Amino acid sequence: MKSDFLNIVLFEPEIPQNTGNIARLCACLGAKLYLIGRLGFSLSDRHLKRAGLDYWDKLNIEHKDTLDEIIEQYNDSNFYYFTTKTDKVYTNTRFKKGDFLVFGPETRGIPNEILSKNKNYCLTIPMKSNTRSLNLSNSVAIAAYEAFRQFDTKLD
Repeated sequence: MKSDFLNIVLFEPEIPQNTGNIARLCACLGAKLYLIGRLGFSLSDRHLKRAGLDYWDKLNIEHKDTLDEIIEQYNDSNFYYFTTKTDKVYTNTRFKKGDFLVFGPETRGIPNEILSKNKNYCLTIPMKSNTRSLNLSNSVAIAAYEAFRQFDTKLD
């Protein structure tokens, strides 16, 4: 079951430390974490567990084979795809509780076939033109806290 607060989706994440950091962030925010497809590590990886510290028991996490599984299950929800391949800045979007923020693998990002089907929901985090991308866990934190700021709510 999705979070009524915020849902973070990692499509084929590759680096356990990033996923561990994101898991910790999700636990602290009360966001649900979805891991999609082939993972570049084992869920028992010591680097993953170490980066998540002692927050694993506070985390709502689910592993799905495909992104379509979640989209079909929650077809009335908004899915936002974070990419460097758009000019639509994330701060110009009004997030709602229950939205899904989707991030691609560290070395290649969300596949073009997914982005092209969802052009109106592709968002970017601005950065200098001579840089390639931000670290995945930093990107998730930036986007998640912007959504949280817009929700104007307190965490228990």
